[in-house]
Amino acid sequence: MLSPRSVVTKVPQYHPPLAGRRGLRLDFNENTVGCSPRVLARLRQLTVDDLARYPEREAVETHVADFLGINPAELLLTNGVDEAIHLLCQTYLDPGDEALIAVPTYSMYRIYMAAAGATVISVAAGKDFECPANDLVNHVSPRTRLIAIANPNNPTGRVASRDELLKIARSALNAAVLIDEAYFEFYGETLLAECNELPNLFVARTFSKVYGLAGLRVGALTGPADQMHLLRRICSPYNVNAVALACVPEALADESYVRTYVSEVIEGRARLERMLADSAIHYWASHANFVLARIGSTQQDAAAFVEQMRGCGILVRDRSSDAGCVGCVRITLGSREHTDRLLSALQEGLQHLSVMKGAAR
Repeated sequence: MLSPRSVVTKVPQYHPPLAGRRGLRLDFNENTVGCSPRVLARLRQLTVDDLARYPEREAVETHVADFLGINPAELLLTNGVDEAIHLLCQTYLDPGDEALIAVPTYSMYRIYMAAAGATVISVAAGKDFECPANDLVNHVSPRTRLIAIANPNNPTGRVASRDELLKIARSALNAAVLIDEAYFEFYGETLLAECNELPNLFVARTFSKVYGLAGLRVGALTGPADQMHLLRRICSPYNVNAVALACVPEALADESYVRTYVSEVIEGRARLERMLADSAIHYWASHANFVLARIGSTQQDAAAFVEQMRGCGILVRDRSSDAGCVGCVRITLGSREHTDRLLSALQEGLQHLSVMKGAAR
């Protein structure tokens, strides 16, 4: 009888609640208004020949590398950042190796690490979800081969300092260290330049968030040229589809579109945090396009709030299953118009939650 590798049966499954997403989608940190008009115009120009040919990645990689100010040999376009994580795991992890993550964080780190047969070591974040830099360093051993850190982190929106991240990378020179900067545009701080200085440092970016291309699945992984050469050896030559490759240069070219959207998100983030503070709802100051808030003390509180918001036409994400996040929900920010709708519904949702808690007493 055909059987999978034993590790496959033990890997936790990721079940994103994608079904029935009707309403204003503030649950998956997507761009709420979509991609640039320049991208839409490029899509309308695609021909049958564009779709009939195998995609050619190199020219667009050069374009993205120029945009980032790095050498094309230091960059690989991937099928979303998920593929970048997967490639790092396949390149550097053998069964029995150790991989480190700080929890709570993005679920796919653990899944890809475990699928490679590694022992995944979870290091708890600090009291206010600070990056546990010292604890991560203390967990580095001769078996450590990969460390993954999201900065800003998901689902907390918290960040580690440049010095903390470099300390971690320097403490584990025999391990690949991934700094996942999926939310870079809402934060503005990067370790991209340090990839030239450290032989084990990788930085990932995505086109799924600020650029509004989540459906096209495009990511970019950067790192030392000699290491990127090894990653290319196991990467499919056709991993990024032709439609995505046609759209990426246009997305990058419309810088004013990105600036406007980022500005509205940051403004909305401040407005949301003020409302939460005024309502005595605990939240964590965020550097991303979302805010994590503790709506109640139980998973049932969070679930009830999510359903109340759904009834108002707003989708938010229950994060109670994440380490340290019982009773928490994550709320994505978008355009100014969408923030107006969110805050109006949120006021109603918080009032409803308050009434329910009073009745429970």
